Amino acid sequence: MLFQRRSFVAERIKKCSKLTELEHVYASMIKTGATQDPLLTNQFISASSNFSRVDYAVLAFKQIENPNVFVYNAMIRGYVNDGYPYQALECYVDMMRAKVSPTSYTFPSLIRACTLLFVPGFGEAVHGHIWRNGLDSHVYVQTAMVDFYSKLSRIKDSRRVFDEMSERDAFAWTTMISAHARAGDMDCAAKLFERMSEKNTTTWNSMIDGFARLGNLESAELLFHQMPARDTISWTTMITCYSHNKKHREALAAFEEMTMNGISPDGVTMATVVSACAHLGALELGKEMHLYVMQNGFHLDVFIGSALIDMYAKCGALDRALLVFFKLRDKNLFCWNSIIEGLAAHGYAEETLAMLSKMEEKNIKPNGVTFVSVLSACTHAGLVQEGRKRFLSMTNDYSITPGVEHYGCMVDLLSKAGLLEEALDLIRSMKVTPNSIIWGALLGGCKLHRNLTIAQVAVKELMVLEPNNSGYYHLLVDMFAEVNQWGEVKKIWAIMKELGVEKKCPGASWIEMERSIHQFAASDNSHPASAEIYSLLAWLNGQLKLAGYVPDLS
Repeated sequence: MLFQRRSFVAERIKKCSKLTELEHVYASMIKTGATQDPLLTNQFISASSNFSRVDYAVLAFKQIENPNVFVYNAMIRGYVNDGYPYQALECYVDMMRAKVSPTSYTFPSLIRACTLLFVPGFGEAVHGHIWRNGLDSHVYVQTAMVDFYSKLSRIKDSRRVFDEMSERDAFAWTTMISAHARAGDMDCAAKLFERMSEKNTTTWNSMIDGFARLGNLESAELLFHQMPARDTISWTTMITCYSHNKKHREALAAFEEMTMNGISPDGVTMATVVSACAHLGALELGKEMHLYVMQNGFHLDVFIGSALIDMYAKCGALDRALLVFFKLRDKNLFCWNSIIEGLAAHGYAEETLAMLSKMEEKNIKPNGVTFVSVLSACTHAGLVQEGRKRFLSMTNDYSITPGVEHYGCMVDLLSKAGLLEEALDLIRSMKVTPNSIIWGALLGGCKLHRNLTIAQVAVKELMVLEPNNSGYYHLLVDMFAEVNQWGEVKKIWAIMKELGVEKKCPGASWIEMERSIHQFAASDNSHPASAEIYSLLAWLNGQLKLAGYVPDLS
Protein backbone atom coordinates (compact mmCIF):
# COMPACT_ATOMS: atom_id res chain seq x y z
CA MET A 1 0.00 0.00 0.00
CA LEU A 2 2.86 2.35 0.95
CA PHE A 3 4.69 1.52 -2.27
CA GLN A 4 1.55 2.23 -4.32
CA ARG A 5 1.07 5.57 -2.55
CA ARG A 6 4.71 6.48 -3.18
CA SER A 7 4.46 5.57 -6.89
CA PHE A 8 1.24 7.59 -7.19
CA VAL A 9 2.87 10.75 -5.74
CA ALA A 10 5.98 10.31 -7.91
CA GLU A 11 3.78 10.02 -11.01
CA ARG A 12 1.83 13.14 -9.99
CA ILE A 13 5.09 15.12 -9.70
CA LYS A 14 6.20 14.00 -13.16
CA LYS A 15 2.88 15.02 -14.71
CA CYS A 16 2.84 18.56 -13.24
CA SER A 17 2.55 21.05 -16.10
CA LYS A 18 1.90 24.08 -13.90
CA LEU A 19 3.69 25.38 -10.83
CA THR A 20 0.43 25.47 -8.85
CA GLU A 21 0.00 21.72 -9.47
CA LEU A 22 3.49 21.10 -8.07
CA GLU A 23 2.68 23.23 -5.02
CA HIS A 24 -0.46 21.15 -4.34
CA VAL A 25 1.53 17.92 -4.57
CA TYR A 26 4.12 19.15 -2.08
CA ALA A 27 1.37 20.33 0.26
CA SER A 28 -0.01 16.77 0.27
CA MET A 29 3.53 15.45 0.89
CA ILE A 30 3.80 17.65 3.97
CA LYS A 31 0.44 16.38 5.28
CA THR A 32 1.41 12.72 4.83
CA GLY A 33 5.00 13.13 6.06
CA ALA A 34 6.40 12.17 2.66
CA THR A 35 8.90 15.05 2.71
CA GLN A 36 11.44 12.64 4.28
CA ASP A 37 11.19 10.23 1.37
CA PRO A 38 14.43 10.54 -0.69
CA LEU A 39 12.80 9.35 -3.93
CA LEU A 40 9.91 11.83 -3.75
CA THR A 41 12.20 14.66 -2.63
CA ASN A 42 14.51 13.87 -5.52
CA GLN A 43 11.56 14.03 -7.92
CA PHE A 44 10.27 17.28 -6.40
CA ILE A 45 13.68 19.01 -6.57
CA SER A 46 14.05 18.02 -10.25
CA ALA A 47 10.54 19.25 -11.06
CA SER A 48 11.15 22.56 -9.24
CA SER A 49 14.31 23.06 -11.26
CA ASN A 50 12.35 22.49 -14.48
CA PHE A 51 10.09 25.38 -13.45
CA SER A 52 13.21 27.48 -12.65
CA ARG A 53 12.14 27.61 -8.99
CA VAL A 54 15.34 26.74 -7.21
CA ASP A 55 13.87 28.28 -4.04
CA TYR A 56 11.27 25.48 -3.92
CA ALA A 57 14.02 22.91 -4.46
CA VAL A 58 16.09 24.39 -1.60
CA LEU A 59 13.04 24.36 0.69
CA ALA A 60 12.44 20.66 0.02
CA PHE A 61 16.16 19.88 0.38
CA LYS A 62 16.32 21.57 3.79
CA GLN A 63 13.26 19.64 5.00
CA ILE A 64 14.77 16.18 4.49
CA GLU A 65 16.94 15.08 7.43
CA ASN A 66 19.07 12.43 5.74
CA PRO A 67 19.37 13.15 2.02
CA ASN A 68 20.96 10.35 0.02
CA VAL A 69 23.23 10.71 -3.01
CA PHE A 70 20.27 10.92 -5.41
CA VAL A 71 18.82 13.89 -3.50
CA TYR A 72 22.22 15.61 -3.43
CA ASN A 73 22.64 14.97 -7.15
CA ALA A 74 19.23 16.46 -7.89
CA MET A 75 20.01 19.55 -5.80
CA ILE A 76 23.44 20.06 -7.39
CA ARG A 77 21.91 19.64 -10.86
CA GLY A 78 19.09 22.07 -9.96
CA TYR A 79 21.54 24.74 -8.84
CA VAL A 80 23.54 24.43 -12.05
CA ASN A 81 20.52 24.40 -14.37
CA ASP A 82 19.10 27.52 -12.70
CA GLY A 83 22.41 29.40 -12.88
CA TYR A 84 23.78 29.00 -9.34
CA PRO A 85 27.13 27.23 -9.90
CA TYR A 86 28.78 28.40 -6.67
CA GLN A 87 25.89 27.04 -4.59
CA ALA A 88 26.20 23.73 -6.46
CA LEU A 89 29.83 23.43 -5.31
CA GLU A 90 28.83 24.33 -1.75
CA CYS A 91 26.19 21.59 -1.85
CA TYR A 92 28.87 19.11 -2.94
CA VAL A 93 31.06 20.19 0.00
CA ASP A 94 28.11 19.59 2.36
CA MET A 95 27.68 16.18 0.74
CA MET A 96 31.33 15.34 1.49
CA ARG A 97 30.92 16.48 5.11
CA ALA A 98 27.86 14.25 5.43
CA LYS A 99 30.06 11.36 4.21
CA VAL A 100 27.73 10.65 1.27
CA SER A 101 29.75 9.10 -1.56
CA PRO A 102 29.29 10.64 -5.02
CA THR A 103 28.31 8.69 -8.12
CA SER A 104 29.10 9.14 -11.79
CA TYR A 105 25.97 11.30 -12.04
CA THR A 106 27.34 13.77 -9.46
CA PHE A 107 30.33 14.98 -11.43
CA PRO A 108 28.96 16.09 -14.84
CA SER A 109 26.83 18.73 -13.05
CA LEU A 110 29.79 19.76 -10.88
CA ILE A 111 32.01 20.12 -13.92
CA ARG A 112 29.36 22.25 -15.59
CA ALA A 113 29.33 24.44 -12.47
CA CYS A 114 33.11 24.89 -12.75
CA THR A 115 32.73 25.76 -16.45
CA LEU A 116 30.14 28.43 -15.64
CA LEU A 117 32.38 29.90 -12.93
CA PHE A 118 35.34 29.85 -15.33
CA VAL A 119 37.74 29.06 -12.48
CA PRO A 120 40.38 26.47 -13.46
CA GLY A 121 41.24 25.64 -9.85
CA PHE A 122 37.73 24.44 -9.03
CA GLY A 123 37.63 22.21 -12.10
CA GLU A 124 41.03 20.72 -11.32
CA ALA A 125 39.92 20.01 -7.73
CA VAL A 126 36.79 18.25 -9.03
CA HIS A 127 38.99 16.30 -11.47
CA GLY A 128 41.04 15.14 -8.49
CA HIS A 129 37.87 13.96 -6.72
CA ILE A 130 36.89 12.01 -9.84
CA TRP A 131 40.19 10.13 -9.67
CA ARG A 132 39.89 9.60 -5.91
CA ASN A 133 36.44 8.07 -6.30
CA GLY A 134 37.53 5.77 -9.12
CA LEU A 135 35.24 7.37 -11.71
CA ASP A 136 37.97 8.50 -14.10
CA SER A 137 37.06 5.81 -16.64
CA HIS A 138 33.36 6.73 -16.79
CA VAL A 139 32.56 8.01 -20.29
CA TYR A 140 30.07 10.74 -19.23
CA VAL A 141 32.39 12.09 -16.55
CA GLN A 142 35.41 12.13 -18.85
CA THR A 143 33.41 13.77 -21.64
CA ALA A 144 32.37 16.51 -19.22
CA MET A 145 36.08 17.08 -18.38
CA VAL A 146 36.93 17.25 -22.10
CA ASP A 147 34.30 19.97 -22.48
CA PHE A 148 35.45 21.79 -19.32
CA TYR A 149 39.09 22.11 -20.39
CA SER A 150 38.10 23.11 -23.93
CA LYS A 151 35.84 25.91 -22.64
CA LEU A 152 38.87 27.25 -20.75
CA SER A 153 40.85 27.12 -24.04
CA ARG A 154 43.07 24.39 -22.59
CA ILE A 155 42.87 22.19 -25.67
CA LYS A 156 45.96 20.13 -24.80
CA ASP A 157 44.42 19.09 -21.44
CA SER A 158 41.11 18.46 -23.18
CA ARG A 159 42.79 16.21 -25.75
CA ARG A 160 44.81 14.41 -23.04
CA VAL A 161 41.61 13.42 -21.22
CA PHE A 162 40.05 12.34 -24.53
CA ASP A 163 43.09 10.23 -25.51
CA GLU A 164 43.10 8.53 -22.09
CA MET A 165 39.46 7.43 -22.45
CA SER A 166 39.22 3.64 -22.72
CA GLU A 167 35.71 3.93 -24.12
CA ARG A 168 34.25 6.70 -26.26
CA ASP A 169 30.69 7.21 -27.45
CA ALA A 170 29.50 9.51 -30.24
CA PHE A 171 28.98 12.35 -27.77
CA ALA A 172 32.61 12.13 -26.58
CA TRP A 173 33.91 12.21 -30.16
CA THR A 174 31.68 15.16 -31.03
CA THR A 175 32.73 17.07 -27.90
CA MET A 176 36.42 16.73 -28.80
CA ILE A 177 35.85 17.59 -32.46
CA SER A 178 33.83 20.67 -31.39
CA ALA A 179 36.65 21.68 -29.03
CA HIS A 180 39.19 21.66 -31.88
CA ALA A 181 36.73 23.45 -34.17
CA ARG A 182 36.05 26.22 -31.61
CA ALA A 183 39.81 26.68 -31.23
CA GLY A 184 40.11 27.08 -35.01
CA ASP A 185 42.21 23.91 -35.39
CA MET A 186 40.28 22.33 -38.23
CA ASP A 187 43.18 20.04 -39.18
CA CYS A 188 42.92 18.17 -35.86
CA ALA A 189 39.13 18.31 -36.00
CA ALA A 190 39.15 16.80 -39.52
CA LYS A 191 41.53 13.99 -38.51
CA LEU A 192 39.25 13.00 -35.60
CA PHE A 193 36.22 13.34 -37.86
CA GLU A 194 37.76 10.86 -40.33
CA ARG A 195 38.56 8.41 -37.50
CA MET A 196 35.01 8.51 -36.12
CA SER A 197 33.20 5.37 -37.24
CA GLU A 198 29.60 6.50 -36.68
CA LYS A 199 29.20 10.19 -37.38
CA ASN A 200 25.94 11.77 -36.26
CA THR A 201 24.30 14.97 -37.43
CA THR A 202 25.71 16.94 -34.48
CA THR A 203 29.26 15.95 -35.47
CA TRP A 204 28.72 17.06 -39.06
CA ASN A 205 27.24 20.33 -37.78
CA SER A 206 30.30 20.93 -35.56
CA MET A 207 32.62 20.51 -38.53
CA ILE A 208 30.57 22.81 -40.77
CA ASP A 209 30.38 25.41 -38.00
CA GLY A 210 34.15 25.21 -37.50
CA PHE A 211 34.87 25.89 -41.17
CA ALA A 212 32.21 28.62 -41.21
CA ARG A 213 33.87 30.41 -38.26
CA LEU A 214 37.13 30.50 -40.21
CA GLY A 215 35.36 31.83 -43.30
CA ASN A 216 36.19 28.66 -45.23
CA LEU A 217 33.00 28.61 -47.26
CA GLU A 218 34.21 26.02 -49.77
CA SER A 219 34.95 23.36 -47.10
CA ALA A 220 31.74 24.13 -45.23
CA GLU A 221 29.73 23.74 -48.46
CA LEU A 222 31.48 20.49 -49.34
CA LEU A 223 30.67 18.90 -45.97
CA PHE A 224 27.12 20.23 -46.05
CA HIS A 225 26.44 18.55 -49.39
CA GLN A 226 28.08 15.31 -48.20
CA MET A 227 25.86 15.05 -45.11
CA PRO A 228 23.55 12.01 -45.16
CA ALA A 229 20.87 13.94 -43.26
CA ARG A 230 20.46 17.60 -42.36
CA ASP A 231 18.54 19.15 -39.48
CA THR A 232 17.56 22.75 -38.67
CA ILE A 233 20.99 23.46 -37.16
CA SER A 234 22.75 22.19 -40.32
CA TRP A 235 20.76 24.50 -42.59
CA THR A 236 20.99 27.46 -40.21
CA THR A 237 24.77 27.05 -39.89
CA MET A 238 25.14 27.00 -43.67
CA ILE A 239 22.83 29.99 -44.14
CA THR A 240 24.79 31.91 -41.49
CA CYS A 241 28.04 30.92 -43.20
CA TYR A 242 26.79 32.38 -46.50
CA SER A 243 25.71 35.60 -44.78
CA HIS A 244 29.01 36.07 -42.94
CA ASN A 245 30.82 35.66 -46.26
CA LYS A 246 28.52 38.25 -47.87
CA LYS A 247 26.85 35.62 -50.05
CA HIS A 248 23.39 36.91 -49.21
CA ARG A 249 21.65 35.63 -52.34
CA GLU A 250 23.03 32.15 -51.63
CA ALA A 251 21.75 32.44 -48.05
CA LEU A 252 18.22 33.14 -49.29
CA ALA A 253 18.45 30.33 -51.86
CA ALA A 254 19.52 27.91 -49.09
CA PHE A 255 16.57 29.02 -46.95
CA GLU A 256 14.16 28.36 -49.81
CA GLU A 257 15.69 24.92 -50.36
CA MET A 258 15.48 24.22 -46.62
CA THR A 259 11.74 24.90 -46.47
CA MET A 260 11.13 22.95 -49.70
CA ASN A 261 12.80 19.96 -48.02
CA GLY A 262 10.32 20.18 -45.14
CA ILE A 263 12.85 21.40 -42.55
CA SER A 264 11.35 23.96 -40.17
CA PRO A 265 13.54 27.00 -39.47
CA ASP A 266 14.05 28.36 -35.96
CA GLY A 267 14.39 31.92 -34.67
CA VAL A 268 18.10 32.08 -35.49
CA THR A 269 17.39 31.04 -39.09
CA MET A 270 14.72 33.70 -39.51
CA ALA A 271 16.88 36.47 -38.02
CA THR A 272 19.68 35.50 -40.43
CA VAL A 273 17.54 35.43 -43.59
CA VAL A 274 15.85 38.72 -42.67
CA SER A 275 19.34 40.20 -42.25
CA ALA A 276 20.29 38.83 -45.70
CA CYS A 277 17.29 40.67 -47.19
CA ALA A 278 18.51 43.85 -45.48
CA HIS A 279 21.97 43.59 -47.04
CA LEU A 280 20.45 43.07 -50.50
CA GLY A 281 17.88 45.83 -50.07
CA ALA A 282 15.23 43.26 -50.99
CA LEU A 283 12.15 44.81 -49.43
CA GLU A 284 9.54 42.50 -50.98
CA LEU A 285 11.45 39.39 -49.92
CA GLY A 286 11.90 40.93 -46.49
CA LYS A 287 8.13 41.45 -46.23
CA GLU A 288 7.63 37.79 -47.20
CA MET A 289 9.99 36.70 -44.44
CA HIS A 290 8.11 38.89 -41.94
CA LEU A 291 4.84 37.29 -43.05
CA TYR A 292 6.43 33.83 -42.69
CA VAL A 293 7.45 34.70 -39.12
CA MET A 294 3.91 35.79 -38.22
CA GLN A 295 2.13 32.89 -39.98
CA ASN A 296 4.35 30.22 -38.46
CA GLY A 297 3.93 31.33 -34.86
CA PHE A 298 7.43 32.61 -34.19
CA HIS A 299 7.83 34.69 -31.06
CA LEU A 300 8.89 38.18 -32.11
CA ASP A 301 11.91 38.26 -29.80
CA VAL A 302 14.74 40.79 -29.70
CA PHE A 303 16.76 38.89 -32.34
CA ILE A 304 14.07 38.63 -35.02
CA GLY A 305 12.75 42.05 -33.98
CA SER A 306 16.08 43.85 -34.37
CA ALA A 307 16.67 42.07 -37.71
CA LEU A 308 13.26 43.23 -39.02
CA ILE A 309 13.85 46.80 -37.84
CA ASP A 310 17.25 46.84 -39.55
CA MET A 311 15.85 45.28 -42.74
CA TYR A 312 12.97 47.74 -43.12
CA ALA A 313 15.23 50.71 -42.35
CA LYS A 314 17.90 49.61 -44.86
CA CYS A 315 15.23 48.98 -47.50
CA GLY A 316 13.82 52.50 -47.10
CA ALA A 317 10.63 51.52 -45.25
CA LEU A 318 11.36 53.49 -42.06
CA ASP A 319 7.65 53.64 -41.13
CA ARG A 320 7.53 49.84 -41.00
CA ALA A 321 10.77 49.75 -39.00
CA LEU A 322 9.23 52.10 -36.41
CA LEU A 323 6.04 50.03 -36.33
CA VAL A 324 7.99 46.84 -35.56
CA PHE A 325 10.07 48.67 -32.95
CA PHE A 326 7.11 50.06 -31.03
CA LYS A 327 5.24 46.73 -31.20
CA LEU A 328 8.12 44.84 -29.58
CA ARG A 329 7.36 44.04 -25.95
CA ASP A 330 10.97 43.57 -24.95
CA LYS A 331 13.68 45.75 -26.46
CA ASN A 332 17.35 45.16 -25.85
CA LEU A 333 20.38 47.21 -26.94
CA PHE A 334 20.32 45.67 -30.45
CA CYS A 335 16.72 46.80 -31.04
CA TRP A 336 17.46 50.36 -29.92
CA ASN A 337 20.64 50.47 -32.01
CA SER A 338 18.76 49.24 -35.10
CA ILE A 339 16.10 51.95 -34.92
CA ILE A 340 18.59 54.69 -34.03
CA GLU A 341 20.78 53.66 -36.98
CA GLY A 342 17.71 53.63 -39.24
CA LEU A 343 16.65 57.13 -38.21
CA ALA A 344 20.22 58.42 -38.62
CA ALA A 345 20.64 56.86 -42.07
CA HIS A 346 17.42 58.52 -43.26
CA GLY A 347 18.61 61.94 -42.07
CA TYR A 348 16.27 62.31 -39.10
CA ALA A 349 18.83 63.84 -36.75
CA GLU A 350 16.43 65.34 -34.18
CA GLU A 351 14.45 62.09 -34.04
CA THR A 352 17.70 60.13 -33.61
CA LEU A 353 18.67 62.26 -30.61
CA ALA A 354 15.14 61.96 -29.18
CA MET A 355 15.30 58.16 -29.52
CA LEU A 356 18.67 58.15 -27.71
CA SER A 357 17.05 60.10 -24.85
CA LYS A 358 14.19 57.56 -24.66
CA MET A 359 16.74 54.76 -24.62
CA GLU A 360 18.56 56.38 -21.68
CA GLU A 361 15.22 56.87 -19.86
CA LYS A 362 14.64 53.10 -20.15
CA ASN A 363 18.06 52.52 -18.50
CA ILE A 364 19.46 50.90 -21.65
CA LYS A 365 23.13 51.86 -21.71
CA PRO A 366 24.30 52.89 -25.21
CA ASN A 367 27.47 51.38 -26.63
CA GLY A 368 29.98 52.34 -29.30
CA VAL A 369 27.63 51.29 -32.11
CA THR A 370 24.92 53.64 -30.76
CA PHE A 371 27.25 56.61 -30.84
CA VAL A 372 28.42 55.89 -34.40
CA SER A 373 24.78 56.30 -35.48
CA VAL A 374 24.25 59.41 -33.31
CA LEU A 375 27.42 61.11 -34.59
CA SER A 376 26.49 60.12 -38.15
CA ALA A 377 23.08 61.78 -37.70
CA CYS A 378 24.78 64.96 -36.46
CA THR A 379 27.07 64.86 -39.52
CA HIS A 380 24.15 64.57 -41.98
CA ALA A 381 22.34 67.49 -40.33
CA GLY A 382 25.46 69.61 -39.76
CA LEU A 383 24.88 69.73 -35.98
CA VAL A 384 28.45 70.60 -35.00
CA GLN A 385 27.82 71.61 -31.37
CA GLU A 386 25.57 68.59 -30.76
CA GLY A 387 28.19 66.32 -32.32
CA ARG A 388 30.94 67.71 -30.09
CA LYS A 389 28.69 67.29 -27.06
CA ARG A 390 27.85 63.64 -27.87
CA PHE A 391 31.47 62.80 -28.67
CA LEU A 392 32.53 64.04 -25.22
CA SER A 393 29.51 62.39 -23.53
CA MET A 394 30.52 59.04 -24.98
CA THR A 395 33.80 59.15 -23.05
CA ASN A 396 32.83 61.14 -19.97
CA ASP A 397 29.37 59.66 -19.26
CA TYR A 398 29.70 56.12 -20.60
CA SER A 399 33.46 55.41 -20.47
CA ILE A 400 33.45 54.38 -24.13
CA THR A 401 36.84 54.76 -25.77
CA PRO A 402 36.38 56.39 -29.20
CA GLY A 403 37.20 54.09 -32.10
CA VAL A 404 38.15 54.84 -35.69
CA GLU A 405 34.44 54.99 -36.64
CA HIS A 406 33.70 57.69 -34.04
CA TYR A 407 36.69 59.79 -35.09
CA GLY A 408 35.63 59.29 -38.71
CA CYS A 409 32.18 60.75 -37.98
CA MET A 410 33.67 63.72 -36.12
CA VAL A 411 36.24 64.44 -38.85
CA ASP A 412 33.47 64.26 -41.47
CA LEU A 413 31.24 66.58 -39.38
CA LEU A 414 33.98 69.17 -38.85
CA SER A 415 35.23 68.93 -42.45
CA LYS A 416 31.81 69.47 -43.98
CA ALA A 417 31.32 72.47 -41.67
CA GLY A 418 34.57 73.99 -42.97
CA LEU A 419 36.43 73.48 -39.68
CA LEU A 420 39.33 71.81 -41.45
CA GLU A 421 42.08 72.91 -39.06
CA GLU A 422 40.09 71.52 -36.12
CA ALA A 423 39.47 68.28 -38.04
CA LEU A 424 43.21 67.93 -38.78
CA ASP A 425 44.07 68.59 -35.11
CA LEU A 426 41.56 65.91 -34.07
CA ILE A 427 43.17 63.39 -36.44
CA ARG A 428 46.63 64.18 -35.06
CA SER A 429 45.36 63.75 -31.48
CA MET A 430 43.87 60.29 -32.17
CA LYS A 431 45.02 57.44 -29.92
CA VAL A 432 44.39 54.99 -32.75
CA THR A 433 45.98 55.09 -36.20
CA PRO A 434 43.77 57.03 -38.64
CA ASN A 435 42.68 54.99 -41.64
CA SER A 436 41.85 55.92 -45.22
CA ILE A 437 38.20 56.65 -44.35
CA ILE A 438 39.25 59.39 -41.91
CA TRP A 439 41.74 60.99 -44.29
CA GLY A 440 39.18 60.60 -47.08
CA ALA A 441 36.57 62.49 -45.02
CA LEU A 442 39.07 65.31 -44.50
CA LEU A 443 39.85 65.35 -48.23
CA GLY A 444 36.13 65.53 -49.02
CA GLY A 445 35.84 68.60 -46.78
CA CYS A 446 38.85 70.16 -48.47
CA LYS A 447 37.18 69.65 -51.88
CA LEU A 448 33.97 71.22 -50.59
CA HIS A 449 35.73 74.28 -49.12
CA ARG A 450 38.58 74.46 -51.67
CA ASN A 451 41.43 74.08 -49.21
CA LEU A 452 44.34 72.80 -51.29
CA THR A 453 46.89 73.03 -48.48
CA ILE A 454 45.21 70.53 -46.16
CA ALA A 455 44.03 68.48 -49.16
CA GLN A 456 47.65 67.78 -50.07
CA VAL A 457 48.34 66.63 -46.49
CA ALA A 458 45.38 64.22 -46.70
CA VAL A 459 46.34 62.87 -50.14
CA LYS A 460 49.95 62.33 -48.99
CA GLU A 461 48.64 60.07 -46.20
CA LEU A 462 46.17 58.36 -48.52
CA MET A 463 48.91 57.55 -51.03
CA VAL A 464 50.60 55.51 -48.29
CA LEU A 465 47.43 53.81 -47.04
CA GLU A 466 45.81 53.10 -50.42
CA PRO A 467 48.40 53.65 -53.18
CA ASN A 468 46.21 52.00 -55.85
CA ASN A 469 42.99 53.89 -55.11
CA SER A 470 42.45 56.26 -58.03
CA GLY A 471 39.56 58.12 -56.41
CA TYR A 472 41.72 60.29 -54.16
CA TYR A 473 44.02 61.25 -57.04
CA HIS A 474 41.05 62.21 -59.21
CA LEU A 475 39.63 64.37 -56.40
CA LEU A 476 42.91 66.25 -56.05
CA VAL A 477 43.13 66.63 -59.84
CA ASP A 478 39.64 68.19 -59.87
CA MET A 479 40.63 70.62 -57.09
CA PHE A 480 43.73 71.82 -58.95
CA ALA A 481 41.76 72.05 -62.19
CA GLU A 482 39.14 74.27 -60.55
CA VAL A 483 41.82 76.87 -59.73
CA ASN A 484 43.57 76.40 -63.12
CA GLN A 485 46.75 74.93 -61.67
CA TRP A 486 47.33 72.73 -64.72
CA GLY A 487 50.96 72.12 -63.89
CA GLU A 488 49.94 70.35 -60.69
CA VAL A 489 47.31 68.39 -62.63
CA LYS A 490 50.00 67.11 -65.02
CA LYS A 491 52.24 66.11 -62.08
CA ILE A 492 49.45 64.02 -60.49
CA TRP A 493 48.61 62.35 -63.84
CA ALA A 494 52.29 61.51 -64.23
CA ILE A 495 52.43 60.01 -60.71
CA MET A 496 49.31 57.95 -61.43
CA LYS A 497 50.77 56.70 -64.71
CA GLU A 498 54.08 55.83 -63.05
CA LEU A 499 52.36 53.92 -60.24
CA GLY A 500 49.89 52.25 -62.61
CA VAL A 501 46.90 53.58 -60.68
CA GLU A 502 43.54 52.98 -62.31
CA LYS A 503 40.01 52.14 -61.29
CA LYS A 504 40.03 48.36 -61.03
CA CYS A 505 37.02 47.55 -58.85
CA PRO A 506 33.82 49.11 -60.18
CA GLY A 507 30.97 49.50 -57.74
CA ALA A 508 28.00 47.16 -57.90
CA SER A 509 24.29 47.67 -57.30
CA TRP A 510 21.26 45.43 -56.90
CA ILE A 511 17.63 45.67 -57.89
CA GLU A 512 14.79 43.35 -56.87
CA MET A 513 12.29 42.25 -59.51
CA GLU A 514 9.66 39.56 -59.06
CA ARG A 515 11.39 37.97 -56.04
CA SER A 516 14.75 37.83 -57.89
CA ILE A 517 17.87 39.86 -57.14
CA HIS A 518 19.76 41.29 -60.13
CA GLN A 519 23.33 42.60 -59.69
CA PHE A 520 24.98 45.14 -61.99
CA ALA A 521 28.47 46.63 -62.19
CA ALA A 522 30.19 49.08 -64.56
CA SER A 523 31.38 47.46 -67.84
CA ASP A 524 29.85 44.16 -66.71
CA ASN A 525 28.62 41.58 -69.23
CA SER A 526 27.73 38.76 -66.82
CA HIS A 527 23.98 39.45 -66.67
CA PRO A 528 21.92 37.14 -68.95
CA ALA A 529 20.19 40.17 -70.48
CA SER A 530 23.42 42.19 -71.07
CA ALA A 531 22.86 42.55 -74.82
CA GLU A 532 19.35 43.98 -74.33
CA ILE A 533 20.53 46.25 -71.49
CA TYR A 534 23.38 47.79 -73.51
CA SER A 535 21.11 48.13 -76.54
CA LEU A 536 18.58 50.07 -74.45
CA LEU A 537 21.34 52.25 -72.97
CA ALA A 538 22.59 53.08 -76.49
CA TRP A 539 19.03 54.01 -77.55
CA LEU A 540 18.56 56.20 -74.45
CA ASN A 541 21.89 57.90 -75.12
CA GLY A 542 20.74 58.67 -78.67
CA GLN A 543 17.43 60.07 -77.42
CA LEU A 544 19.28 62.32 -74.94
CA LYS A 545 21.46 63.74 -77.74
CA LEU A 546 18.40 64.37 -79.88
CA ALA A 547 16.84 66.24 -76.97
CA GLY A 548 19.91 68.51 -76.85
CA TYR A 549 21.50 67.09 -73.71
CA VAL A 550 25.25 67.77 -73.41
CA PRO A 551 27.10 65.93 -70.59
CA ASP A 552 29.17 68.02 -68.15
CA LEU A 553 32.72 66.65 -68.54
CA SER A 554 34.43 69.38 -66.51
